[in-house]
Amino acid sequence: MPTLKTTVDGLKMKNPFVIGSGPPGTNVKVIKRAFKDGWGGVIAKTVSLDASKVVNVGPRYAKLKSSDGKEVIGWENIELISDRSFDKWLDEFKEIKDECPDGVLIASVMEEYRKDAWCEIIERCQSAGVDAFELNFSCPHGLPERQMGAAMGQDPLILTEVCGWVNEVSKLPVWAKMTPNVTHIEDPTKAALSAGCEGVSAINTIRSVMGVDLETLRPQPCVEGYTTVGGYSSKAVKPIALRMVMEIAQLIRKDFPGRSLSAMGGVETGQDAAQFILLGGDTVQVCTGVMKFGYPVVQRMCEELLEFMESKGFETISDFKGHSLDYFTTHAELVRMQTERKAKEALAKAGVVVNDAEWDGDDFVKQSNDLAGN
Repeated sequence: MPTLKTTVDGLKMKNPFVIGSGPPGTNVKVIKRAFKDGWGGVIAKTVSLDASKVVNVGPRYAKLKSSDGKEVIGWENIELISDRSFDKWLDEFKEIKDECPDGVLIASVMEEYRKDAWCEIIERCQSAGVDAFELNFSCPHGLPERQMGAAMGQDPLILTEVCGWVNEVSKLPVWAKMTPNVTHIEDPTKAALSAGCEGVSAINTIRSVMGVDLETLRPQPCVEGYTTVGGYSSKAVKPIALRMVMEIAQLIRKDFPGRSLSAMGGVETGQDAAQFILLGGDTVQVCTGVMKFGYPVVQRMCEELLEFMESKGFETISDFKGHSLDYFTTHAELVRMQTERKAKEALAKAGVVVNDAEWDGDDFVKQSNDLAGN
């Protein structure tokens, strides 16, 4: 009987499904609800030491719908990190762990380019009882003027330094959340893992402009007649996320064996999750999917993932983690393999012997002549 129980970086989870940092983990009420509904872990909305500079606007979401208007396939947000005080979050972290001791609670943190700030936020969250950290180096639109989020995560040198600060003081597993808004996602990944992080998370949202209202001629989402570049998510980003997860997993396999990867990007079904695990994910994060379908969606996804595992004879997540990585190669190698296969088929069609088992006594002379070079 297959099981979804898994242990990643010492974190014991009832299943690999984790609430991704964002609105679904925005306060103690919703986090406790997530654990009640069966999520393996929750990453709280990103916190910083000073929330006073965080001011959200509305509307702050925009949806891309299918041509019939019935399905949301893309979702843009211009939402910032948590606007709630850090002291309040520390109280809520303690409350969550007191009431949900078996739930894996991960603090998402983001700070300015100052060692004292990073060390303080890590040490104080650690004292509040969280189980692990996710370092937000990937928010594509929030607070770049303070060198936070993707503004930091796009610079491997800064990333190395900050991850080093964190790992000096953290006694807990540390994941660095990667931005997809780079040319080669392997570069920041290598920086984070070289600096001691136990794992990485990928991908965060992709910089985007959702669209322009052709009646008002204003871009969306429209706030006071204006907008700003946002982060794109939902099922439309899944192919891009799968590619980047694959690239990170190949790097981990080659240079950082044993490090972990929390994969995300458009996950809405157990089948989606299976694909990310097949490409190297240890856990699978869901954020926009919860906003579309609600917290109980995890129950359906667990059922679907178990059905997949049972159909293939997999007993545990580790049985198929990274299984499909072996089937990536270069285009030149694809050409070579296809040319070789066609040549063999042509020989077989012509009746030319390829191996000893194909010799036939009745056609022995013809087969011998076919193999002659002159």
